[in-house]
Amino acid sequence: MKRCMWVKTKEPLYMEYHDKEWGVPVYDDRILFEMLCLEGAQAGLSWWTVLQKRENYRNAFDQFEVEKIVQYTDEKLQSLIENQGIIRNKMKIYSVVTNAKAFLKIQQEYGSFSCYIWSFVDNKPIINNWETAKDVPTSNEISDKMSKQLKRDGFKFVGSTICYSYMQAVGMVNDHTLECFRHPSQ
Repeated sequence: MKRCMWVKTKEPLYMEYHDKEWGVPVYDDRILFEMLCLEGAQAGLSWWTVLQKRENYRNAFDQFEVEKIVQYTDEKLQSLIENQGIIRNKMKIYSVVTNAKAFLKIQQEYGSFSCYIWSFVDNKPIINNWETAKDVPTSNEISDKMSKQLKRDGFKFVGSTICYSYMQAVGMVNDHTLECFRHPSQ
């Protein structure tokens, strides 16, 4: 079975992520929030680093329940900074709270974060037909637009590259290469 070249085939966790999650459309607000936070945590690092810590993140951040996160105290934030199971970057940790507040505002305005975020791709996944992983961009016009709007709406750690990676992770864009068994043409 052929997979995208970036997959660490000796790592079951990575293969499972690729095979069952990456590029699969997500509409659940909690999962969309989780993935936005995890993509932000990835900034300057590899996805593999974050993926290995994902369960720790879920536990540390109350399963990414936005209503709980917006109520975090200074003590809770300090405990997160000291948590060795996550990436202990103060700015990234604080951004989760900032993003939770912005997320709630978006939910109020649009009815759901899903409606808001999927509108950037006209509510349907973009299916690309890349030959190799080298062909896959790290950003595009849509991720540029998304990044600018998310920043205007109060989100942090949402640069264009992070937004494009997010779009891939939540299935807004399907960048499985043509030879990969997960590409829709297979």
